[in-house]
Parts: sequence; structure tokens; C-alpha cells
Amino acid sequence: MQRSRRRTAAAVCTLAVAAVAAVLAGCSSPGTTSSAGSASVLVPGTDATGGMPTGTGSTGTGGPCGGQPTVVVDGSTWDCVFDSEFSGTSLNSAQWAPVTTAASGYTAGPVACYVDSPANISVGGGYLSLTARAESAPFTCHSPLGDFSTQYTSGTVATVGRFSLTYGRVDVRAKVPATAVPGLQSSFWLFPATQKVYGHWPTSGEIDIAETYSQYPGVAIPYIHYSYDASTTNASTDTNVVTAYDCAIDPDAFNDYVVEWTTSAITMEYDGRRCLVDHWVPAAPLSHPQPFDLPFFLNLTQALGVGTNRFDPSSTPLPATTEVQYVRVWQQAGAGQ
Repeated sequence: MQRSRRRTAAAVCTLAVAAVAAVLAGCSSPGTTSSAGSASVLVPGTDATGGMPTGTGSTGTGGPCGGQPTVVVDGSTWDCVFDSEFSGTSLNSAQWAPVTTAASGYTAGPVACYVDSPANISVGGGYLSLTARAESAPFTCHSPLGDFSTQYTSGTVATVGRFSLTYGRVDVRAKVPATAVPGLQSSFWLFPATQKVYGHWPTSGEIDIAETYSQYPGVAIPYIHYSYDASTTNASTDTNVVTAYDCAIDPDAFNDYVVEWTTSAITMEYDGRRCLVDHWVPAAPLSHPQPFDLPFFLNLTQALGVGTNRFDPSSTPLPATTEVQYVRVWQQAGAGQ
């Protein structure tokens, strides 16, 4: 799991998938914990009745959430609360914000700089495009962790400060770069709106809906990050089963990446096929449903790879673009309150 794309103080972790083998190395150990209650869902651009977020690219012509204003989950009706169809010509700033290395210190792999540029982040033709590319000449990438010289840039966006959710169904329809050459990583993930409430990463949680590594086309990897006792993992009861390595996708097409997050379980589905179910039991002093009882925001990322999927300027094909057709979110009434 590539950590450099989003964390400044914690160590870099690399998830390398090789015939269903994974390596997690150098992750920071759990920090101190504190208690916190659930928080309300933030929906920008809504009125007191919970209307849809407004602005360019919010909803398509078929109505909220692609004409699905409600879905039924475990016998309960959930309502569409967030909808980005990317039908306009610019990023909807009421819903999304570019994340840059200059502001955050996050980098796109070991050598690339996240920037807010139309060459890296653009909307058109019904898609959000996030592009990793080689610039014509080296430049100085500014970072609060220290400037560095690079010739590579990429794009990532997040709903931080605009939208977050506690429990819900998130559907990301996207197409990742179609190549089997190592060096590219695409990620669709959720991160705590308030970091370190329960401690340092991973104690406060992270939900990776899907990550793809170009070295292993045709597979997407879900990963649910939190602190737990590995001896409690039980596949027969789906207890503390945090990842799966056999979740097939079509590497040449758009795929639907879905997470259903309830008070009892986190479930991943790709193209309607169930991939992972986890009934999480966190390590003491936390107790279920902590740490997944607080608001998390959405992230869409195109990065350069690390580890065995490491970017190689002599062979990794650039430019490389992840295209996102839509992001839709449904919630049960009163969720997270």
C-alpha cells in the first residue's frame, strides 16, 4: 500500500501483489487513542431537507445518482446524498478539491509531484481525468516536507472540507490505465475527516475501496486499515479480514467499485461481485464500531508506483490517465448522526 500519496508523518508502506502475495513494510505503530462520538454527515450545497449537492457536474440528466435516488441495503432504503457525474467542463469546487504536494506534502510515488493543472486534473466528455505525466524539463516541486527536483507530475482530488460520510454506499465507476508494465497505481479511498482521533495511522482507520497496480492488470485490491489482533482473523466469520487478492476487474474497461459501510460490516463489491466482507474488531482500547464511526472523506488518485510496482522512467508508459465516470453515495436516513 503506497502511503506517500497521503501521509506526511507516518512511514511509507508498500503493498506488492504477486500471485496473491503481499508485503507491508515500515508502517507506523499505533499511537495513543481517545474517545469520540459519531458526527453528522456533511453535504455541501444542500438545504435543511437534505437536497442534492449543487454545482456543475453534480447530477446527470437521469436524475440523482444516475436515476437511482434510492437503493435498498439489507432491507433498508438508502437515499442518494452525493452525486458527481462529471458532466461539465470543470471540476465542481463545491464537491472536490485538488490535493497538491505544495499544500499537503503528499507525493505521487517517490518521484512525482501532485499539482493543480489542467494537464493533470480535467473534466470533459463525461469524465474526470487524473493524469500522471512527464514534463518537458525538470522543475522544483515545493513541499512542506522539503522541496525536491522532478520531471513528473500527477493528479489527485478529494472531498475534504466539502463532503464526508459516516456509513453509506459509495459507487465509483472508473477506468484505470490499460497496461501490464509496472509503475502505475490508481486508488479510490476514504480517509478520516479528522485525523488521529483514535491515534496515528492506521489506528484511526482508512478504507481503500480499490487500488490497482499496473504490474498486475485485471486485479483490484481492497484494503481496510485499522489496528487489530491478527490472531482474531477468522475467514469463516469474516472477522478482521482486511483485504483480498482475487478481486477480478476488466483492465480494458470501466468498472464499478463499491463499498457498503454499515455499523456492523464493511463490504466491497466490484462490478456487482462481492469481493470482501469485514466485521471489524479493533484492538483494545478501541471497541466496535470504532474507528469506523466517524466521518470519512473521498479521494480519487492517480499515482506512480512503488515497491515491486515501482515506476521506471525507461519503461512505464506516460502519460497515464485514470478516468472516473461518476461517484455516487447513498445513505440510510439518520446515518452518522
